[in-house]
Amino acid sequence: MTTTERPGYLSGAMAPVPDEIDAADLRVTGTLPSELSGRYFRNGSNPLPGTDPGHNFTGQGMLHGVRIRDGRAQWYRNRWVHTPLMDGKPFDRSDPASGHLHNTSNTSVIHHGGKILSLVENGFPWEISEELESVGPWDFHGKLKTAMTAHPKLDPATGDLYIFGVSPRPPFVTFHHIDATGELLRSVPITVPGYTMMHDFAITPNYVLWLDLPVVFDRELTVRPGMPFRWSDTYGARIGVMPRGGGDADVKWIEVEPGYAFHVANARETASGKLVLDAVQYDPASFNRIWADLGGTSTLREALTTAVGGGRLHRWIVDVATGTATEERLDDLAIEFPTINENRIGEGSESVYAVSAPLLIGDRLQPSIIKYDTKNGGRSTYTFEHGWVPGEAEFVPALGGTREDDGWLISIVSHETRNAANLVVLDAGDVAAGPVATVELPRRVPLGFHGEWIPDGDGNS
Repeated sequence: MTTTERPGYLSGAMAPVPDEIDAADLRVTGTLPSELSGRYFRNGSNPLPGTDPGHNFTGQGMLHGVRIRDGRAQWYRNRWVHTPLMDGKPFDRSDPASGHLHNTSNTSVIHHGGKILSLVENGFPWEISEELESVGPWDFHGKLKTAMTAHPKLDPATGDLYIFGVSPRPPFVTFHHIDATGELLRSVPITVPGYTMMHDFAITPNYVLWLDLPVVFDRELTVRPGMPFRWSDTYGARIGVMPRGGGDADVKWIEVEPGYAFHVANARETASGKLVLDAVQYDPASFNRIWADLGGTSTLREALTTAVGGGRLHRWIVDVATGTATEERLDDLAIEFPTINENRIGEGSESVYAVSAPLLIGDRLQPSIIKYDTKNGGRSTYTFEHGWVPGEAEFVPALGGTREDDGWLISIVSHETRNAANLVVLDAGDVAAGPVATVELPRRVPLGFHGEWIPDGDGNS
């Protein structure tokens, strides 16, 4: 790379924007469903002007929001998440909480217990207002003593939230249970061999499923900016099964083939007592390829030119009684950002939505939103025009829907080379038909991570 070239995570569809703006009365092509009344907020890495964080995952968080009501897109705005790290406040090494406050808050956003929270997995959540302004850190009235995962799981039957935190020091993993009002009820340390990049997990009505996988913290990599994690050929790969009300001593660890998963689609229990877990899985070569593209250190150099840097929809069937697991690849297409109708969390999903692996867009892969039929097999696809890169497709249930796929998909689609982006709405029951509505955004939005639809009447107006 010459001195004039910018790394991939600072260019193209991932290039950051330099400022915060507001725009009103956005142009809409097609018809926004009248029942969509709320806000779509999406988080992502957006380094401050003139800075290079060394990795796509370590730029300061920026939220992009679109307000939809009465068939109109009333406004767009974007705001950095103003944590102490962004605002240049000193890090107090004598205060354990200081490390949790100095974070980028760049990965996801949720609403729970009357609060909107911006999340990153190595720090406290950051409360955000309905207008995208930063309110401040949230530690559940002082009860949260660890970082909080960017991928909490909401039990649709009870409204309770399940989270975990990771730490570079033992206990490396801590499990937390939060009730529907936002009260943290209990915290349980979980024993694992080391500090790994545990990014997601799964729940079923009776169990928590842990993913203890071989992407490990390497202290020697902390001398450079970026993410100090790498693939390990020696750490091993396991799925842990823990009763929801249990603790560390109750976890049964079951070995699986070496691989890594950033994101889980869903899990379920079978009538015979087995557990089925679907996720986007990377083998060692595909992980090393995408990790290098994102700015990380690859331990398998040949993967940079020979491997395809995307994960595939993968299934583990875990037999807790025998302590064994079988696994299968459900599709060969390189994808990321699996989503579901979250009313089906823990119950299994016949419909899983995803996007074609964003880093492979261009001549290598068509930019698409995909719908998988995990019961009968097969997929349907909507492909965008060349240069347009879709982000995660968030499922919004239709009012009065009776089928799992009764609802809408919302995605921000950015252009690789032009200063342009759209918010698109698709019928989740007919993805191949394409957008029913397209909202023209006032600027390009960098390819980001995860979003949330926050409906009116859910603590918002």
